[in-house]
Amino acid sequence: AWLTEEMSPEPRNIYGVTKLSAEHLCRLYNLQHGLPVVVLRTGRFFPEADDMAHAIEQSDANTKANELLFRRLTVEDAAEAHVAALEKAPLLGFDTFIISAPTPFRPLDCAELIADAPSVVARYFPDYPGLYARKGWTMFSSIDRVYDPSRAGERLGFVCKTSFADVLAALEAEA
Repeated sequence: AWLTEEMSPEPRNIYGVTKLSAEHLCRLYNLQHGLPVVVLRTGRFFPEADDMAHAIEQSDANTKANELLFRRLTVEDAAEAHVAALEKAPLLGFDTFIISAPTPFRPLDCAELIADAPSVVARYFPDYPGLYARKGWTMFSSIDRVYDPSRAGERLGFVCKTSFADVLAALEAEA
C-alpha cells in the first residue's frame, strides 16, 4: 500500500486509536479556537530494539536499515521535523504530514514490493546486495506498505536528511 496523508488511518490497536483521536481533537481545537496545529505522522524512529524483533529474521541494525526505505527516520530527523512544524504552524493553520526518510519507491512498485522486495530494492540500489552480503544482512522478502513523505517536503519544507543511501555509503566506507 502507498500511504499518504489523504488516506484515513485504520488503527490496529489502542495506541493507534488514541493517536487518531488526538489528531481529531487537535483539528477540532483548531477549528473552534484557531490554534495552529501541525500533526506529524512519524515513521519509526525509536533507537531501542524493535518490540516485534521476535517476529523478524534480521538483526536490529539490519531491520532499521531496511525500514529506512519505507517507514523509518532517525531521531535527529524526527526532532528537526518538529522544529519545522513549529516554525510553519502559524502559516499552515492545520495540516497533517507523514514524516519518514525519503523513499526511492513509486506507487507502481507496491505490488512487486509485496512479491519480491529484494529485486525492487536492487533496481534502485544495484550495489546493495553485495554490501549487505559482506555485512551478513538481508532485505525483507516483502514490503507491504510505503510511507510517502513527499508532501512534507512540498508544504512543510522538510525532508529527512538520512536515507537508505546513507546506510549504503556507511557500509561502503566500512569495506
